[in-house]
Amino acid sequence: MKRIFSKRTLRDYWEKEHEARPYLETWYESVKEANWRKPSDIKKFYATVSILKGSRVVFNIKGNKYRLIAKINYEKSWLFIRFIGTHEEYDKINAEEI
Repeated sequence: MKRIFSKRTLRDYWEKEHEARPYLETWYESVKEANWRKPSDIKKFYATVSILKGSRVVFNIKGNKYRLIAKINYEKSWLFIRFIGTHEEYDKINAEEI
């Protein structure tokens, strides 16, 4: 992806959830190099993602302990982080509206 908005969101999260840091750093580095043009490209890269309406994708982090929701603009190659939380926190939100 050309742009990921924003790494600060990741940093803020791993400052309170220290265990998540290496997993989120790895996710960031791999996504930064990705060249996804459509949802099926992501599925080839991350088999466990969930593709939602509204160009949203749910990534499972650390064996599904954490979830990250991103909204992707495929044309511009931009990714917007919309949510990071534990699986339990994820269950309390509406992923398609966040």
